[in-house]
Amino acid sequence: MTQSPRREPEPFNVLMIGLGWFPEQTGGLNRYFRELFEYLPAARAVVVGGQGLADSDRVRTVSAHGRPLAIRLWALTRVIRKEARGASIVDAHFALYAFLPLLLGAFRGKPLVVHFQGPWADENVESGDASSWRLRLRRALERYVYRRATLAVTLTGAFKQVLVERYGVSPWRVKVLAPGVDLDRFAPGDRVTARERLSLPASAFVVCCARRLVPRMGLSLLLTAWAQLLAADGDDTSARPPHLLIAGTGKMSGALSEQVAASGLAETVRLLGRISDEELANLYRAADVNVVPSLSCEGFGLVVLEAAAAGTPTIATRVGGLPEALAGLDASLIVTPGDPDALAERLVAAERGELPDRYVTREWATRHSWNLVAERHRALYTGLLGEGPQKLRVVYVGHVAQLSGGEIALARLIDALDDVDAHVILAEDGPLVARLLASGVSVEVLPMRERTRDLRKDRVAVGRVPIIAFLDTTTYTFRLARRLRAIRPDLVHTNTLKAGIYGSLAARLARVPAVWHVRDRIAPDYLPRPAVPLIRALIATLPDGVVANSQATKRTLPSAPERTRVIYSVIHDPITQPPTRVTAASDRPFVAGMIGRVAPWKGQHVFLEAFAQAFGGGTEAAVLVGDAMFGDAEANYGVELRELTRRLGIADRVEFRGFRENVWAELTAMSVCVHASTVPEPFGQVIVEAMLAGVPVIAAAGGGPSEILTDGLDGLLYPAGDVDALAEALRRLRTDIALRKHLVANARVRAQQFSSGASEAALMSLYRSVLRK
Repeated sequence: MTQSPRREPEPFNVLMIGLGWFPEQTGGLNRYFRELFEYLPAARAVVVGGQGLADSDRVRTVSAHGRPLAIRLWALTRVIRKEARGASIVDAHFALYAFLPLLLGAFRGKPLVVHFQGPWADENVESGDASSWRLRLRRALERYVYRRATLAVTLTGAFKQVLVERYGVSPWRVKVLAPGVDLDRFAPGDRVTARERLSLPASAFVVCCARRLVPRMGLSLLLTAWAQLLAADGDDTSARPPHLLIAGTGKMSGALSEQVAASGLAETVRLLGRISDEELANLYRAADVNVVPSLSCEGFGLVVLEAAAAGTPTIATRVGGLPEALAGLDASLIVTPGDPDALAERLVAAERGELPDRYVTREWATRHSWNLVAERHRALYTGLLGEGPQKLRVVYVGHVAQLSGGEIALARLIDALDDVDAHVILAEDGPLVARLLASGVSVEVLPMRERTRDLRKDRVAVGRVPIIAFLDTTTYTFRLARRLRAIRPDLVHTNTLKAGIYGSLAARLARVPAVWHVRDRIAPDYLPRPAVPLIRALIATLPDGVVANSQATKRTLPSAPERTRVIYSVIHDPITQPPTRVTAASDRPFVAGMIGRVAPWKGQHVFLEAFAQAFGGGTEAAVLVGDAMFGDAEANYGVELRELTRRLGIADRVEFRGFRENVWAELTAMSVCVHASTVPEPFGQVIVEAMLAGVPVIAAAGGGPSEILTDGLDGLLYPAGDVDALAEALRRLRTDIALRKHLVANARVRAQQFSSGASEAALMSLYRSVLRK
């Protein structure tokens, strides 16, 4: 194992408590513990077992893994109490072994760091332990240790979410630090030589998988997917014969061998059993792709980094921290867990060569060198012993977890706030959770009953709120208030209309200042008329500060200029050079597009009717990007739109793209972007996105679009709902290339005014104003 370079003496003495000593005890936790330890030369360690120690002067070995648990725990506790006296910080990597010393006061007066690499109690259940009393005992023990730790460290945001939700740990006491990889041991090499050592043809398509052979690892599913790949290949395997190599041991070894034989896979699948580190590195070098098909309890997946360091990318399931582990490499490498069809489809694509380049993969892995990881731990230890600058602790309360406009705006806003330690509480699980975790944002889900969470706004009015929804919301408000009291933020920031109501109430109950972010026009043309006075009254009385996403929104709010600020949504600019997108009409097909949630008030039907009127019988194409997100009415509207294209005779020229997270890729394919809302839009993020992407914009006048665009200067405006006017604007941009260039050039300049810096400064000013009250 690579040794760290000698360093100057550390300003602290760290005692590390481990589960076992790698490689005597295998597994990701033990490998991680030993490698981190060896890159912290001033640290000392206490572990169970430990034959073949590299540095016995720094490591105290206790007992043996085969001895009774009670004897192990007592022996450990005696040694830990003695060793802890000379330590300034204790860093425990296994809750069970820290429990008794903590209970007996061995760490009193010393910061305690606990590394959380997975829910130990639940992992035992996954491994077949059906005892309910042992499950409860283990969970209680874990909860005791994690809640009393000065700081908990997780490898991913997904496991931070587990600590916060399941164990009740404050998000402010959890730090996410990704693990490292030994870049010397796991390094690219000659693939032909690596395959010769494994008796594999040089031209073969080779897939590897290094896992413990237990049910939660999904290996049976991998074999099912492998059989599908072979079926898809048929007899055409002579050029690149497929081979699947599975390394590891565990109780499923026999069952997997039987599945291989029964499925007729013996010629293409090999179970290698336990292999050495040297053999593992060679396996990665030989493979085209590594697979991690886990079904549950995956904190990070160190094998992802090990394979990448050897230049081999990994296909992994969307479980736990695996999406975060692969973040920044290739999003297509993530597949749905428990779905052999999805895994087989991605393996077939990999067989065709649809994988990240090996050099790129290796470069990506170098971001996780152990030197960098050790430096982050040193900074963490130093921070525990001193008083560094504290960021503002803000809880952001959201209602839904779909990637609709308000939720995307929230994610972008948090990304822009460098001086805020953000924690998001959502009333449901959904795509927004994964989006936030991938950005390194702390999240927890405090679920609300679906019947109330999905209550449509047209059912809400003064004196006309369903009683069951009122009771559910009241109960949820008290639960949220209790959670806020427990984690003690400096401020609460609510993000949607519903979240503004119960979030501001909960903040008042918890005695925490609240800011209500209003992203809806509180007007009769946007909300049910009876609900308007109720919402305005709540906004006037509940929050300490109000954010309106446009002047149009602010004009519909109660008059309170001293507590209300207009802060436009943050739009990140993906383009570093001025765009040159507008070309002659003959250079490429003319494509008119809309991006946004499929809903009647968004006006997709107006766009389609105008497109048919403008380009009947032509070669122009239309694109609709977006999905129905909320309720049957929107889903039915989506069906009606497809029927409308058939009635208008344009079905063969209209593409329904569905939801797409990468809006920039969709804009690249458009000649013009249309925003067709039939009632005034509160803001209109996609308008600014199109302006930044160099796409001319046509938008319905009124609301936010009229603040963003100046007609004829940086976009075209038309009367909302006017099919004839929209059709005329489309024809005009189709033929007037000079106008399109003029609009694009000016739009680019105008869009720069919606920078993250301006929004951050305005919001931080509001936060400080609220906190001074």
